[in-house]
Amino acid sequence: MLYALMKYVLLGPLLRLFFPCTVIGAEYIPESGGAILAGNHVSVADSFFAPLHMKRRVTFLAKSEYFTGKGLKGRLKKWFFTGVGQVPIDRGGASAAHDALTTGVRLLGQGKLLGIYPEGTRSPDGRLYKGKTGVARMALQAGVPVIPMVMIGTDKVNPIGSKMWRPHRITLVIGRPLDFSRYEGMAGDRFVERSMTDEIMYRLMELSGQEYVDIYATKRKAELAAARDDAESGRGPGTVTRLPGSRAG
Repeated sequence: MLYALMKYVLLGPLLRLFFPCTVIGAEYIPESGGAILAGNHVSVADSFFAPLHMKRRVTFLAKSEYFTGKGLKGRLKKWFFTGVGQVPIDRGGASAAHDALTTGVRLLGQGKLLGIYPEGTRSPDGRLYKGKTGVARMALQAGVPVIPMVMIGTDKVNPIGSKMWRPHRITLVIGRPLDFSRYEGMAGDRFVERSMTDEIMYRLMELSGQEYVDIYATKRKAELAAARDDAESGRGPGTVTRLPGSRAG
């Protein structure tokens, strides 16, 4: 009820008005049954626009901090993220990966359409980064297809570091489902899971047109943070820190 209220009455109409969206490939979303929507992740806004333009309810795994705030603000935040179809996951504990996997497989077993960002975090610079293999293991354990999905233009709506959204046209592209049934019973084989994940990321690269970087986005973010710390610690003007994978010019 709350999801429908947010989508069709409270939030959805405003998003449709100020952020018009072109949808390509909607026919690839199955009408029922468990499936994984594997998407690129260039903005916080991605998780709002993807469910808005799909007939089926989409469930995303979200960090638990969105649901544990104190006071009125915390309760409103929990209400909001529950209303837009997000399920809390503790991403900081030692068992975080296992808990996310277990929750994902359970939701898929219930026939849910589960949204996952294989990169594990937002892209720090708009490029597409190496995918984590959890998406492959979920697909194998639940026996469901993986549907590639890309958002184009959401980084203009909500640029990195911005607090206010800016009106901009966006595009949602949904690709043909990837069938990994040939790997049935091979969950846990790291070579199989890496091969599957790389296939998913290659398809996302094709659909989005993003440049692909063969390292994890979390590593890139750590490199960028280290470079900022070096600059702030007074290494001096004119000092250049060359990051692995960065391009000259």
